[in-house]
Amino acid sequence: MLEGKTALITGSSSGIGKVIALKMAAQGAKVAINYIDIANIKADAEAVVKEIRDNGGVAEAFAADVSKEDSVNDMIKAIEEKLGTVDILVNNAGITQDTLIMRMKVEQWEKVLDVNLKGAFICTKAVLKGMMKKRYGKIVNIASVVGFSGNPGQANYSASKAGLVGLTKTSAQELASRGIRVNAVAPGFIRTAMTEVLPKEVIDAMLAKISLGTLGEPEDVAKAVMFLASPESDYITGNTIHVNGGMYM
Repeated sequence: MLEGKTALITGSSSGIGKVIALKMAAQGAKVAINYIDIANIKADAEAVVKEIRDNGGVAEAFAADVSKEDSVNDMIKAIEEKLGTVDILVNNAGITQDTLIMRMKVEQWEKVLDVNLKGAFICTKAVLKGMMKKRYGKIVNIASVVGFSGNPGQANYSASKAGLVGLTKTSAQELASRGIRVNAVAPGFIRTAMTEVLPKEVIDAMLAKISLGTLGEPEDVAKAVMFLASPESDYITGNTIHVNGGMYM
């Protein structure tokens, strides 16, 4: 399905990003695994690359801070040299720094917006030259259910994810004439390392809001991303697929 394509998934050393990377590699894409250059995260990224290669796929790991334009531009140059021009970009890198607004420091607000929203803008801008030259590209932004519903204690995170939806719509309008489709996936409460450490009462409260009565899996998100990255979604742009089990409708 993705043979001959080069895919960059930001923040793909673990969690949802890792699952997306594995699925894209299994469908024939050459995969660029992006990670922040910290020792344990680098090891995770290298493990993902090894897993892909062990299964006959093509992958390389690239360190970059998505919130820094120079860092991203250097990464894109390295990807082009090793894997070719980026055809598929998944803006998955994201962080949280949760607290109530009255306690939230400006630095916490800025850091989350820098990584989650500015990072997606920088990465999108960095791949456009190559995509425009080919007159082809698929960009998928990983938003969140809280970008639509809000969530107490997550003003910065909710704002960043709502901003991603606006970025998706505007990018889609600007780039459609160049053959570039831009869409978003908004996950709900997904079973990841971050959610597994939450207290049982928090998980139970979340489950009560989910119509299907169960947490989502990273695979559920990855399937939606795969659809938007594939030729099967060529007549879809500027849209958001909600993967939340009925948590928000």
